[in-house]
Amino acid sequence: MRALLSLSRLARRLPASLSPVRAPTTLLLRHIHADAPPPPPSHDSTPFVSRILESEPCLTPNDESEPASDPTLDEFLARFVAAFRPRLAAAFPNHDRDVLDEMLRLVADAVLCRLTGTDRGGDAIELNDDLWAAVWEVSASVREAMRRDQVRADLRQYLHCDEVKEMTRFAVDVGIRGSMLRELRFKWAGEKLDEVEFYRGLDDKHADAEAGADRAPVPRLTALPKRKGEVKFTMYGLDMSDPKWAEVAERVAEAEAHFVPEEAKAVEGRAKKAEERLLSVDPRSGDPVPAIEEWKEDLRPNRVDWISLLERIKARNVELYLKVAEILLDQESFEANIRDYSKLIDLHAKANNVESAERVLGKMKEKGIAPDVIISIVLVHMYSRAGKLEQAKEAFDFIRREDFKPDRKLFSSMIKCYINHGEPEQAENLIKVMRDTRVKPTREIYIGLLRSYVQRGLMAYAERVLKTMSFDRVEPTQELYTICIEAYGRVGDPKEACAMFDQMRRKFGHEADDSSIAGVVAAYMKNNQLDHALQWLLSLEKEGLQLGVKTNLMLLDWLSMLQLVPEAEQFVQKIKNLGEEPIEVHVFLADMYAKSSQEDKARRSLKILEEKKKLLKSDQFERVIRGLVDGGFSEEANKFYKMMKSCGFEPSKTIEVAVKALRIRGGSHRTGR
Repeated sequence: MRALLSLSRLARRLPASLSPVRAPTTLLLRHIHADAPPPPPSHDSTPFVSRILESEPCLTPNDESEPASDPTLDEFLARFVAAFRPRLAAAFPNHDRDVLDEMLRLVADAVLCRLTGTDRGGDAIELNDDLWAAVWEVSASVREAMRRDQVRADLRQYLHCDEVKEMTRFAVDVGIRGSMLRELRFKWAGEKLDEVEFYRGLDDKHADAEAGADRAPVPRLTALPKRKGEVKFTMYGLDMSDPKWAEVAERVAEAEAHFVPEEAKAVEGRAKKAEERLLSVDPRSGDPVPAIEEWKEDLRPNRVDWISLLERIKARNVELYLKVAEILLDQESFEANIRDYSKLIDLHAKANNVESAERVLGKMKEKGIAPDVIISIVLVHMYSRAGKLEQAKEAFDFIRREDFKPDRKLFSSMIKCYINHGEPEQAENLIKVMRDTRVKPTREIYIGLLRSYVQRGLMAYAERVLKTMSFDRVEPTQELYTICIEAYGRVGDPKEACAMFDQMRRKFGHEADDSSIAGVVAAYMKNNQLDHALQWLLSLEKEGLQLGVKTNLMLLDWLSMLQLVPEAEQFVQKIKNLGEEPIEVHVFLADMYAKSSQEDKARRSLKILEEKKKLLKSDQFERVIRGLVDGGFSEEANKFYKMMKSCGFEPSKTIEVAVKALRIRGGSHRTGR
């Protein structure tokens, strides 16, 4: 815009009459900004015809004696005028066409003089740099458009040459039609154009060579001039004539041989047949060694050929790939390195095949290759999943000795291994190390550690974990509170269980679930505080909480041990109304009915338990047997005693003594009181 404004100022400065040599007659008759028209030129002067403005009818003078012109230059100038006119019209929308034509004439004359090298004269108006920048921008777009048109014209010409027609007929004969045939025709025409341009360039070079042969030949040197000392060649300040750079070049060539991928040999003939037999080998029962040896003898492979073979095997059968890859570790031409071993160990570890991974690891150590950090990370994950604490600890210590910072995933695997192995204290110490290295433990890690402490009844350690979680701003979940409440229920601490229950609801807004309510009831049950438990449950019912299956089972267990038969049967009905009837119901009923000498009801529960004996656990068997012994059901007690042993459970000493004493006291025919 700044360039066009400068052009407007130039147009305003134009005199009323210009030199007749610099402007055509038709342009001089026009006026600028409604000024009076200039006087007509003298008849003895010859008007100058602009070859740029002749592209438009309004700007072309009627002169029959037009000088000869260059067609290419004329086309360029015509396109330039057409492209530059919209810019002027957009910049000066209030100007008349006459003024715009005068501005365009100034620019066009300057461009023509610049292209032809003509002297514009001393009185010519010079264009500033910004205006020239706009001119060059438009000129570049015009030149690119002319080039595209010329390419299209050449392609249009070669589309109808004999070679393209012949290939087109062949394509039609083989069934190619539509857009694909059109693309192929343009492709063949382009190739023909490239070929013609290539030979045209050769002809031009040949013509230049013939023109240069007429000149005087340049004298050739017959010998190098003698000089003293060694040749010195420097590049970027380095003395490249030093012999050390030759060694550097050799090392660079060797390094490139490792990084630049080589192409595998084509597998043909006997090698192809041997490969087909290799791919058909059963990895579990077959032996791939004969086919490998035959393939090797025929192809004489190097490392890239072996790797290509392994990729083809892996695409067909992963188990066969693992077997063949392990065999190739002993092949000299395979040139096995530590990464080949680490890949196999990783694949076996992900498949939980610890023995195979250890076998590959042993082969690597036999070759004198020590495990690195990458292999040690794989071993930590593998041994953690397999529960091998010592091996996982050894690999983890090696990683830390190598000053490698373990990530969260590696810490998690090692912590889970400690927890599963029954060492939560070591897991907690590792969490401290994890926090010292600024790696934040996840909620799952804390939950696993907390559950481990809770299962062992170490509630003081569990509370310490909760404090650590609060310090790390890890919000406890409902599952976490349920675990703690159940733990307080097992140790018989109703005060802490109720406090944890209230904290879960009031502080963090978690809904009370059936498991947490059952945990509080279990804590009251351990202390035999039935009245407190019932008052607490009534307060929950007033708040709108409904008791679930677990809580009703806990109350049924409690009432059955207290021999409160009617009340226990009410809870049995509540459990059935909830749509479930766990096997624990009949365990509690069989124990209660046997102790209360209700033989018919006891036999109904015993019959159901006998049908579902595979679902019973060891403590449930012992409770049923203890109830039958206390009720005097010797035959049924002996029957469930044998059933317990047949299910793979070993009865406790107390149960064995009680069953034997019942046999001696009541005899084998005693079935009830």
